[in-house]
Amino acid sequence: MLPSLSSSTKLAAVPEAPQEHPDVEYIALSSDSDIAPVVANNSIMGLDEQFSKPEGRNGDNAAGVTAYASVGVFLVSTWVILFANDPSSLGWYFWHPLLNSAAIPTSQPRTKAAGLARHQLSMLIIGFPLIFMGTFAIFYNKILHNGNHFVTWHASFGLLCIVWIVAQIIIGGGSVWFQGRLFGGFPNAKLLWKYHRISGYLLFPIMLFTAYLAGAWSSWTTSHVPLVVRLVAFIIAPAVLAISIFSRLRPSKLGIM
Repeated sequence: MLPSLSSSTKLAAVPEAPQEHPDVEYIALSSDSDIAPVVANNSIMGLDEQFSKPEGRNGDNAAGVTAYASVGVFLVSTWVILFANDPSSLGWYFWHPLLNSAAIPTSQPRTKAAGLARHQLSMLIIGFPLIFMGTFAIFYNKILHNGNHFVTWHASFGLLCIVWIVAQIIIGGGSVWFQGRLFGGFPNAKLLWKYHRISGYLLFPIMLFTAYLAGAWSSWTTSHVPLVVRLVAFIIAPAVLAISIFSRLRPSKLGIM
C-alpha cells in the first residue's frame, strides 16, 4: 500500500472547491446528480488524463525506476521463496506473505487529480483487499494451530498497520467523497485531507519496516532463506524503495514546509 505522489497541474471541468488556496489534489467527489455532466466528458478527477505525459522534477524518473526495481526485487523474491518451499505444505500461512507482498504497489500519477483517482482505485480495489485477506490468512492459520496472536514485533506492527489503514480509508474517503459531507463540508474536510496525506507518508515506512521484520528475521524465513537473499530482498530492497519514494516527496505540497 504506497502513498500517492503528485505533480503540479490544474484541471478544468471538475467540481470546484472554494477559490482561496486552490488545491486540485483535493477536489471533493460530488453526488451523482452533481457530477453527471462531468462524467459525460470523462474529466472527473482527472480520469481523462491517466495516460497523459508524466510530470515532475529532474530526478523523478530515476527515482521512479529505482522504486519499481526495488519493489520488483521484494515481490519476486517473496513469491519465488514461497513457491520453492513446497507451498502445499504451508497451509494458510502461504497466503499471508503472498497477498501482503502484492499489496505494496508503486505507481507514478500523471497529474494531481489523476493521481488521486488512481490512488483511490488502487487502495480500495487492490491494496486493502489483498492486505486484509493476507492478514486473515495468518490469523486463521494461528487459530488452526492454536498459536498465540501478536507475540512478535512483526505481528504487533502488522496490527498497527491494519488499524491505521482502516482509519486512513475512513478519513481519506470521507474527506473527498460527496464534497466531504462526512466531516461537515469543504473547510473541515480539506484540513483532514491534508493530515490524511501526511499520515500516509508516515504509514508507508512502517509498512516496509513490518515487511522487513518478517522477511529478514521471522523464524520461517531464517530457516528457509539464505542470509544473502534476505539481505537483498528484505533489507536492501525496502530501504531503496523508501528512499526512492521519499526523494520524490514535495513537503510544500503537504503544507509542512
